[in-house]
Amino acid sequence: MSIFTMKAVAITLSTAPYYTHPQPRKLHTGVVAADSSSSFSGSFHQTLGEQSLPQSECRDNKKAIRKRVFFLDVNPLCYEGNTPSLHSFARWLSLFLSQVSRTDPVIAVIDGEKGNERRRQLLPSYKAHRRKFLRHLSSSQKSSRGHVGRSHQVITDVLEKCNVPVIKVDGHEADDVVATLAGQVLTRGFRVVIASPDKDFKQLISEDVQIVMPLPELERWSFYTLRHYKAQYNCDPESDLSLRCIVGDEVDGVPGIQHVVPDFGRKTALKLIKKHGSLETLLNAAAVRTVGRPYAQDALTKYADFLRRNYEVLALKRDVDIQLHEEWLVERDTHNDTTVLSNLFKYLEQTKELTYNYRSNPDR
Repeated sequence: MSIFTMKAVAITLSTAPYYTHPQPRKLHTGVVAADSSSSFSGSFHQTLGEQSLPQSECRDNKKAIRKRVFFLDVNPLCYEGNTPSLHSFARWLSLFLSQVSRTDPVIAVIDGEKGNERRRQLLPSYKAHRRKFLRHLSSSQKSSRGHVGRSHQVITDVLEKCNVPVIKVDGHEADDVVATLAGQVLTRGFRVVIASPDKDFKQLISEDVQIVMPLPELERWSFYTLRHYKAQYNCDPESDLSLRCIVGDEVDGVPGIQHVVPDFGRKTALKLIKKHGSLETLLNAAAVRTVGRPYAQDALTKYADFLRRNYEVLALKRDVDIQLHEEWLVERDTHNDTTVLSNLFKYLEQTKELTYNYRSNPDR
């Protein structure tokens, strides 16, 4: 038996989004936010929990700083590499709540059922290597349609007890839900911080949107901002999506154009995107005039549909049918954190033996 009591806290309305949330609390007061520094290599390995605040923020500490709302991308935190792991989730959540978000509002988002379906119809290789993880089950349990998600129940229960609302919209991946809600949060005057290792979120980076990434090699979270992005890629985030459509994304199973035109690498792609601004502008230009060397020109005209398909797969949707709730923006009550997380680690020690269900076409 799990040491957690699985309470029915979900609000479910047929096709409506699924979410759990704590009772409304006092209005969010906010804390000083971590921002970027002038050096990519020198500032990337910093966390708010260690109070390693950038110099630019120290100079501006007398100015009013807008409050932050964190989005926690749950699914990728449940893996050690490609191996599902509740221990990984527990470790990263503990560090995140204690060192990064603290009392700032946090909205957790998980993938909806069949969330990958639209993208996989466009590209069958999309995230085809991912597999769900399941508790060890008897043969009779495995035959039940309700066995999937035992671990998700534990995850949802832990987050809810830590006063973190959990959002799930069937038919949509967490990335799209985060992108949609982030836009709504920005219109309310907050800044957004997305807690995730997923590079898909780099297309959202701006002065008001940051990413905080788990760094396994350092066992801590680290902020990644607009300045970091420009220092790393020497272009604006607006170009990120177009660039990735050309070079592909091996992690997500999205092939780049170099698979069909080996000479067409990142350097050529970056040069063309920086000149033309976006993939669509580049493709339209290539259709009527020469935009690059013969191999690049031929590739852009011959494989235009290939590149546009990549765009459809990689672009985050920002129009998911989900509305922001005011109670998700309040200061997070942290008084349960220590007990809940301690119980989670004890539970994991008691249930070390996990087996995984391998499927030929698993959802993320």
